[in-house]
Amino acid sequence: MRMTSTPRGFARAILLGSGIRTPKRYLTTATEKPVIPQVVFSGIQPTGTPHLGNYLGLFLPFLKLQRSLPPGIPLYLSVVGLHAITLPQDPKTLAEDRMNMMASLMACGVDPQRTCLFFQEEVPEHAELAWILNTLTSVGKLQRMTTWKSKIATKINASEDNVTQSDLRLGLLAYPVLQAADVLLYKATQVPVGEDQTQHLELTKGIAETFNRKYGPTFPIPKTMIVPSKRILNLRDPSQKMSKSSPNPLSRITILDPPQTILSNLKAAVTDSLPGVTYDPISRPGVSNLLTIWSALDPSNRTPEQLVEECGEWGLGKLKEHVGEVIVESLKGIKEEYERIRSADGFLRSVAKDGREWAGEVAKVTMKEVKQKVGLGPLDE
Repeated sequence: MRMTSTPRGFARAILLGSGIRTPKRYLTTATEKPVIPQVVFSGIQPTGTPHLGNYLGLFLPFLKLQRSLPPGIPLYLSVVGLHAITLPQDPKTLAEDRMNMMASLMACGVDPQRTCLFFQEEVPEHAELAWILNTLTSVGKLQRMTTWKSKIATKINASEDNVTQSDLRLGLLAYPVLQAADVLLYKATQVPVGEDQTQHLELTKGIAETFNRKYGPTFPIPKTMIVPSKRILNLRDPSQKMSKSSPNPLSRITILDPPQTILSNLKAAVTDSLPGVTYDPISRPGVSNLLTIWSALDPSNRTPEQLVEECGEWGLGKLKEHVGEVIVESLKGIKEEYERIRSADGFLRSVAKDGREWAGEVAKVTMKEVKQKVGLGPLDE
C-alpha cells in the first residue's frame, strides 16, 4: 500500500501555514512569546538486523511517541546512511542493511502514513546544511566529544585507551555536525535521545544559536527528550552491552530470531552461582540483565525490584525460561511481518520514495532560506 497524498499535503500545509517557512513568523509582538510549531526528529543507523537492545532502547520509545503525539505534530524518522559510512562499511552489506532497517522499523509498527520515514542520504540537503554548519563549528569542540573514541573502539574491538587520533577520520570527527544538520534541517523542536547522546544535542543547540546570532533568527533551539534507556547486556558477557559486533551469536537476541533460538540463547545466558533471584546490577549483572529485559517488556510496567517479588523461590533456570517466554510473546508476529515487507520490494521502495519526497519538500525550503542568509542564494532572484 502506497502512502496517500495526505502526509505530503500535511507537510506542505505545515510549511506554508505554520511559520516554519519564514523565521519572522516566530515573532508576534514584543509582549508575546514566539510561536514555534512543534516538530520531532529522530534518526537510526542501518546496523543490520536490530537486536533486543535496539528494540527496547530505540524502537519502543519511538513507537510510544508515534501513538501519543497529536496528529498535528510532524514526526520524522530517518535511516541515516551518511552516519554509517563514518566507519568502514562493505558497500553491498550496507545497501542491504539500509533496506533491512526500514523493513524492521515498519515490521515493529512505524507507520509511514503518520511518520515521515526516509533515507537520510536520499535528501541531499542533509550534507549541504552540514557543510555550512561545519564552517561555524570549532575543531576543538569536536575533539572534546566523547563518542568518536567509543565508536572506533567498538569497531576495532579494542579499549578506548588504545584509540588514538591516528585512527580518526574527518567524517567521524564531524559526525556531530551532520547530526545537527539532520535536526535543524526540519526545524525540529524536540529530539528523543538516550542519555549517551545528550552531548551531541548540546552541540546542536550551540550551532543553532551561533547561526541565529550571525545570520538572524532561523532555527528553533531543539529541546532534549530523554528516552529512559534500558541498557541491555551481552548474554554471554554481562560486563558488555548487547551488540551485533560480538562474534558469539549466543550473546544477543535479534527481533527476527525464531522462538527456539530465543529460548536457547536465554537458557545459555551467563548468570552466577548464587541461589535465588535478586536485583543487584553491580554484584549480579547477569541476573539483573534478565530482570531488566522482563521489566522493559512487562505490560504492567513493573520495576525489576517488583518482579523479584513475583519470582518467589524461583531458581535461575526458571527465571531464564520465563524471560525467554516473555520475549517470544513480545516479538510475536514481527518476523512474519518483516518477511512480508521485505519480500514486497516494490512496496519498500515506494515507502522510501514517498518519504524522500515528503522530507525533501521541507528540506528544500529550509536550505533556500539558509543559503540566502549566508549569501549563497541564486543570483537571478
